[in-house]
Amino acid sequence: MSLRFKKIAVKIGSNVLTRSDGTLDITRMSALVDQIAALHKKGVEIVMISSGAVASGRSILGLHKKMDVVDQRQLFSAVGQAKLINHYWDLFRDHGITVGQVLTMKENFGSRRHYLNQRNCMQVMLDNKVIPIVNENDTVSVTELMFTDNDELSGLIASMMDMEALIILSNIDGIYDGSPADPQSKVIREIEKGHDISDFIQSTKSTFGRGGMLTKTSIARKIADQGIDVYIANGKKENILLQLSDKKTDVICTRFVATEGDVSSIKKWIAHSQGFAKGEIHVNENAAKALTGEKAVSLLPIGVTKIVGEFEKDDIVNIMDHNALLLGVGKAQYESIKARELIGKKNQKPLVHCDYLYLE
Repeated sequence: MSLRFKKIAVKIGSNVLTRSDGTLDITRMSALVDQIAALHKKGVEIVMISSGAVASGRSILGLHKKMDVVDQRQLFSAVGQAKLINHYWDLFRDHGITVGQVLTMKENFGSRRHYLNQRNCMQVMLDNKVIPIVNENDTVSVTELMFTDNDELSGLIASMMDMEALIILSNIDGIYDGSPADPQSKVIREIEKGHDISDFIQSTKSTFGRGGMLTKTSIARKIADQGIDVYIANGKKENILLQLSDKKTDVICTRFVATEGDVSSIKKWIAHSQGFAKGEIHVNENAAKALTGEKAVSLLPIGVTKIVGEFEKDDIVNIMDHNALLLGVGKAQYESIKARELIGKKNQKPLVHCDYLYLE
């Protein structure tokens, strides 16, 4: 096999690991482990982002119709996560491979220190030939601070670990140019930057997961813009991971083509930090044009019209244009009190330096 990648993140969706009755599909799980083990033995660094904890818990406990939805999710995931990782442990052990569990929450990506701690933890695992298996800690993540679903989490992990590719395994072959149920519809094979596919994306969520194709597309675009190829493929197809990893094999799937050029580690973190913004910096039309031009520029106080919210130096802030639309996110160089004093003034240091600014 001529390998296409050396470092990949693999996200295995709920609909891949779940049977029609909502319980865990051990057979499919085993088939995917066989493929990941084969790639691991060829020297590919792999981080897995696996759904299936809730399905695993449901397999053990059955349905609890009288329970609140949140309570049910917490119960199923608490029991199911232990069982899920146990299944993975046993399956990988048969290949002589050690796995490690990483449970995380969205809050852990909110500060640079926590972000780097997570990255270091997983890098140590990879350096020691241990495959990290990542999932959201559903037992405590039950607020608006939850990830949209594991697609969002997988994008964060792929970006954080500087992966060459993110493979999102779903239960369909990719993004279609019509309804997947329509025999006339075809899979869109490649999506370049600027390719508008909004007409083809359904907003409905998957049967067992929390997200849908809209989330996958949004995450895929952002990750591809950071120089990482993203593939949306059918996890129920035999040897799908081996085929995607083989340069010589053409697989029916959707590939979001990576944008060329390096993106710094800190910019990758900032790119995913919009949900943690402590305030807003509003800019005038000229500043908005300068920021969105081809040349990288910093946000200077002279272009600022308004500061909203209270924030400290180094906090994440949203950058809003003259129509109050989101331009991007950045790391504030001043606290909000000082920033307000500098509004409209010339010859000042940047409020947000271009090295710490990510435009949407």
